[in-house]
Amino acid sequence: MQLGRLVGEERYRKLTAPLGDRLEVDSKLLEILVCPVSKASLTYRRDRQELWCKVSRLAYPVRDDIPVMLEAEARTLTRKELDEL
Repeated sequence: MQLGRLVGEERYRKLTAPLGDRLEVDSKLLEILVCPVSKASLTYRRDRQELWCKVSRLAYPVRDDIPVMLEAEARTLTRKELDEL
């Protein structure tokens, strides 16, 4: 299911702004999205196109401008990456 369907297509367009081939995630979108495992807030890493959760130590990919908020699609953050948070 696409994020636009969850929050509404018009609101999704307002919350996100394309930046070349990279997604720029608005702070209001980050308020809506939480880690599905820990329910903690997320940090958007634009350079990696990922949403990071310090509590669950998971990184969720952003593919085709859509955050993939599935635990099975997430990767575990390294110790070095956790120190960056």
